[in-house]
Order: sequence, then C-alpha cells, then structure tokens
Amino acid sequence: MKIAIEGCMHGDLDNVYKTIQHHEQIHNTKVDLLLCCGDFQAVRNEKDMDSLSVPIKYREMKSFWKYYSGQEVAPVPTIFIGGNHEASNYLWELYYGGWAATNIYFLGYAGVVKFGNLRIGGLSGIYKGRDYRLGHFERPPYNQSTIKSVYHVREYDVHKLMQLEEPLDIFLSHDWPVGITDYGDSRTLIQQKPFFQEEIESKTLGSKPAAQLLEKLKPRYWFSAHLHCKFAAAVQHGNDGSVTKFLALDKCGPGKKFLQIIDIESEPGPFEVLYDEEWLAITRKFNSVFPLTQRPASFSSADMDIQESREWVRKKLEERQFKPFEFVKTVPAYNPSQRIFDPIPEIPQNPQTVSLLKLLGLPYLLDSSPVTGERTDISASPAPTDFQTYDSEEIPIDDIDEIEEMAEAKGDYIPH
Repeated sequence: MKIAIEGCMHGDLDNVYKTIQHHEQIHNTKVDLLLCCGDFQAVRNEKDMDSLSVPIKYREMKSFWKYYSGQEVAPVPTIFIGGNHEASNYLWELYYGGWAATNIYFLGYAGVVKFGNLRIGGLSGIYKGRDYRLGHFERPPYNQSTIKSVYHVREYDVHKLMQLEEPLDIFLSHDWPVGITDYGDSRTLIQQKPFFQEEIESKTLGSKPAAQLLEKLKPRYWFSAHLHCKFAAAVQHGNDGSVTKFLALDKCGPGKKFLQIIDIESEPGPFEVLYDEEWLAITRKFNSVFPLTQRPASFSSADMDIQESREWVRKKLEERQFKPFEFVKTVPAYNPSQRIFDPIPEIPQNPQTVSLLKLLGLPYLLDSSPVTGERTDISASPAPTDFQTYDSEEIPIDDIDEIEEMAEAKGDYIPH
C-alpha cells in the first residue's frame, strides 16, 4: 500500500492533491491513502472562520469548502487529525470521528480506524499542561480564551488511547512526542531551527502525553507536524526489538518538505475506512465519564466490562460491515458569489455522530452545558456581517506555531 503523509495542511487541499497526482503521473503509480497530521482547516463557510485560531489578516477560505460542497471530490482517501489552527466548531460536531467531506475522514479528538488491514490511530490538538486535566468545556461561539483552549489535548482522550492493547501500525499527532529529538539528528535540527535548542535541552519541546502514548502503543510508524520542518527518528522499545519510525513534516508550500510517500506491506485492495472494534468498545466504556465541564474525568466511575462492551460492539458493527456512516452536510457551504445571512446553529447535531452514538447505545452529549454538564438547547445565531475582531500579534503565519510553542512553554501569552 502506498501512503502519502502530509504535515500541516492549512486548508491547501488543492495543491496537496495536485502534488500527489503529479507524483503518480511521473512514477506511474497510485497512492492509496493520504494522512494529514493536523492544521487541516476544514473551513466550510464564513462563519466557521470565527472558530479558527489565526490572526485575522491570515483568515482565508482556502479550498476545503469545495470538497465539503461537492464541487470537488478528494482523489485520494484522506484521513486527518486536528491541530491548533482548525475550524474547531466543525471538529466538535465530529468529536468521535467521521467524514468531514466525501472521501475525507476526521479521526476525532482521539480515534482509531482500519484502512485495509492497517490500524491507524491519532490524537488531535496540542499539549498545554495547564488545560490537560480539564474536561471539554469549550462550546462555540468561542471567546479569546476558549478559541485556543478548545484544541488543547485532554487527559480523557489520552486515557482512552492508553487502553488500547492490540497493535497499531500508524499513529498521528500534531505536536511531537517530547524527547523524540533524542532519537534523531538533533544537531542538524538545531542548526535549522536554533530557537529549538533551549527546549530540546530542557526536554520541553513537544507533548508529554504523546511520549506516554509512544511508549505504551509502540506503533510501527508515528507521523507529526506542527513545527514546520522535516525531522526523522527511530525509537527502539526495550529489548523486544520493536521500533517506531518517526517522521515530522513541514506545511504545504513551495520548497517545503511537506509530503512523503511510503510503501507499507498490506493485504491487496480495494481499501476503505472502517470502524475499529476495540476503539469503539473503549469509547462505549468511557462515554459515561465524558467530562463536559472544566471538572476532570472520574475514570474509576467507568465500570462497564470492556470484554462485554467489545462483544456488544462487534455484533452491532457486523450488521454494518464495520462501515462508517455516510457524510452529511450540516451547514451551507461557502458560495463565492453570495454571503450567508440565514441563521446557522452553533452546534448542529451531525447525523454521523448521532447515528454512531445510537449504534453504540450512547446518549448525545456534545451540546451539554459547559457549566452544569446538562444538555441544553443552543439557539442559532445569525451569520456575521463581518468577522469578529480582537488584538493579534503581527506574526508571520510561517512561524506562528513555532513562536507559540516557545512562548507558551515559557508561560508567556501571545494573543491572536
């Protein structure tokens, strides 16, 4: 199976797909799957940009809306995770994972799927210690604080991933596992990015939870992005001989090292995205302690037997042949010749999410109150007549991730 790995998408789907198609033509081959390591920017319309954490002058529709509307269809099956520049309102609709557009699958805030006989897991967002133990309390419309904290990794999602026992072939994270630079050419990395040196030496460059997952899950491959550079490493796990090949890639752009195509042994195709039995059993077990306020999850309260949950899930999935529910549009797509003026729900109930939860026998909780945790009706708000404004640093978008990473690690705040 030929798999293309891409670093930060930043909404530039057209150019990434063109690059893959160019490779296919030159090498007379076919790429079976594209994996994107975050900052996908699945912006469907103007209103979604209110949930996108970037300085206002860098807010652009880019090209995802074409794929959401059906004007274009992804030529390669695509699986992505979230980063720290996302239409977070849309990703919240698909918290458990689902089709963001035809042939483009979001892994969820944390998730595992099968593609052919490969097992692919991922964790969306970036790590910030101050928010790690909090629940998912953010709801659109976001303020200056929640527009950033919404994409911060939570212990609840990591805890679920830590329950996985069956082998993973591939894992995706946006920021790098902390300490990964010890296993590659950090000297050259520091020459390219000298401001990384202090964090590398102090073991603060990257994500502690990602490092814990790397140690526990030991996938064959781990792909990341976020720091806008290419970096490779190989991590040997203990004495059992297992090795994880790590690769981080840049964002899409001229002269950037943003794409890598690899061959992985697999069963012959055709291939399709399928639900993962073990992951959905874990999801079912822990949904009862899904933290939807600032309070942390109480994992000891999740007393469902995992084996019993798995057998129950297996029967349900077999009825569907493990296939995810179909893509459904929940809001109008961008129209270059017409602004949206009709009210749009703040948190539409995505039919994919509703159907998956019904399949698993679970309640829909994504519109719960961030204060009480109780379900609440959140009314539609009118489409904005203009984008909201707030102070922003004049930071080149090329360097925005790197400067945020440095400043927040030191406890400084860079407002957007």
